[in-house]
Amino acid sequence: MSINSIKQNFNDAQRLLAAFIDDQNNWIQMEAGGKLMVDCLKNGGKIISCGNGGSMSDAMHFAEELSGRFRDDRKGLAAIAISDPTHITCVGNDYGFDYIFSRYVQAVGKPGDVLLAISTSGNSANVLKAAQEAQGNGIKVIALTGKSGGKLKDHCDVEIRIPHYEYSDRIQELHIQIIHSLIQYIELEYFK
Repeated sequence: MSINSIKQNFNDAQRLLAAFIDDQNNWIQMEAGGKLMVDCLKNGGKIISCGNGGSMSDAMHFAEELSGRFRDDRKGLAAIAISDPTHITCVGNDYGFDYIFSRYVQAVGKPGDVLLAISTSGNSANVLKAAQEAQGNGIKVIALTGKSGGKLKDHCDVEIRIPHYEYSDRIQELHIQIIHSLIQYIELEYFK
């Protein structure tokens, strides 16, 4: 790989970010998602997050920044990622991989909670089942998707989509920026 190929990665990321910034709907959706999360926390609820692979890492990062610390010292906020390997392997073995997130939502989710469902394709079966389980139980769903939004776009209350069709890493790069921005929004609105 030449240095020009590496530079092209940054140029591609810059173009995708510029397109995201220019789409006013993205700001409307981010504010709607942020408000759902703040209302959830203010009313004693929790935010549950899930995703596969790199998106699981993003789900875990989101939860630890809320329950731990983001930028400033403040009280911990109720957030948890579905990432316990014993739960995942138990459910995967007994029910199948498609149910690893939905069983967790069923077990610990309560009306008034929020599910942050992350899928770059919008078609991850286990994330989709978690969203369906959540919506059937009074839990709001915020979806971070990519490409066309996949099936997940039809099973969420708020969708923030990166309409990129080439590589998932470009989508994940913006997902982490969105996650950090949502955390900052929550901190500013929850503690004001």
